[in-house]
Amino acid sequence: MATRNTASRSLKSIAGAFLLGVGLLILSANLDEIGACMGAFAGISAPQAPEVFPALSLAALHAAQTYAFDHARFLSSLLRILVSFWPVILIFAGVLLLPDVFRVSFLGRGTDAGSAAAGER
Repeated sequence: MATRNTASRSLKSIAGAFLLGVGLLILSANLDEIGACMGAFAGISAPQAPEVFPALSLAALHAAQTYAFDHARFLSSLLRILVSFWPVILIFAGVLLLPDVFRVSFLGRGTDAGSAAAGER
């Protein structure tokens, strides 16, 4: 029984590490493209900077208008935005499969230490 439990934990850890690694790899590749776009956007000069805020406010107004009057188009656009974040889903799945690893690193103790302390009381 303990062998099967250990094998199950080992497979979960391997799968979690794989999903986490693939998600981070894909996300970092996408972030390079986003960084290049933001670099071009940030390359505007100081006198042009005030022109950006009206453009952003008009874009927000257009999104609100689409939400109010054309729900199907708004939901379609929202779905396309959410699909672009699919590597983040891989990262979350990997983190969920590796709870012991992250619990040890964030809390400074494992689950065994907490259960042993509770058993002594």
